[in-house]
Amino acid sequence: MSPADVARAALDLEGHIRRTPVVEVELDGRTVLLKLEHLQRSGSFKLRGATRAALVAHRAGASELVTASGGNHGVAVATAAAGLGLSAHVFVPADAPAAKVARISAEGAVVHRVAGDYADAADGAAALAGRTGAFLLPAFDHPEVIAGQGTVAREVVADRPDCDAVVVAVGGGGLLAGSLLAAAGRPVVGVEPEGIPTVTAALAAGRAVDVPVDSVTASALGARRTGDAVLGVLAAHRPFMTLVSDRAILAARDRLWADYRLAVEPAAAAPLAALLAALAAPPVTNAERVLRGAERPCLILCGANSDWRPEG
Repeated sequence: MSPADVARAALDLEGHIRRTPVVEVELDGRTVLLKLEHLQRSGSFKLRGATRAALVAHRAGASELVTASGGNHGVAVATAAAGLGLSAHVFVPADAPAAKVARISAEGAVVHRVAGDYADAADGAAALAGRTGAFLLPAFDHPEVIAGQGTVAREVVADRPDCDAVVVAVGGGGLLAGSLLAAAGRPVVGVEPEGIPTVTAALAAGRAVDVPVDSVTASALGARRTGDAVLGVLAAHRPFMTLVSDRAILAARDRLWADYRLAVEPAAAAPLAALLAALAAPPVTNAERVLRGAERPCLILCGANSDWRPEG
């Protein structure tokens, strides 16, 4: 894959997605850019990859989509299907957040709850696609999905060419891979929760491996295993990886609200958690050095599909 794939996806997505804003904020005396992708239609960046893949499948004759999701990708597939006049089936694990499942249903998709985790939901989706011939739309490990996700970083580079690093939360790695293709040579830092080191483990092993899923971010970043399409991009464009604790993620989420009145789900706060950690102590890893040295890093706030209970 190449930046040209992302450029083609960007043209294809015109009229289907929002071009979300990049805002500049002050963080402890430093300038930080925030890409407000949580304002995307469907509530997360996932709409980009899902729509790009759905458009390609629809042109090839597909009339029905099937997918598995912890929530955000399912909302995106349901939204994309509704916009294209396609039917959709979304398999979700039993503990998928109620807010995300409700949005999937509201878009008209059929929801299938599966006992177990995301991997079990993926098995159910693959089985249905095998029986019916529906198009199986992966959450991250597909070239068109990766290209679509890359349009987030492409917009950042176009809107803020002074950005000198892109920082993204990582689940299966689709947004990470797309960002590497679109960042135009800028370093890309991937941030994973300590309890789900999917890509970190794969890079260490030199191949995709299964990891445990234990994090407050599991509904968004809960991929147990990455895939070959993602790893192919990562091999050609090596990211800087770092891990953050759930405690740090929740503290960063709260700070985004307290300081900037930005309400995001925990996964979206992972990039800020990594930046705060890198600024708090002398850097040890290459990822920390990139974060500490960047003059205008851009943090991708990837989603906001949380259960929301207003006070009063």
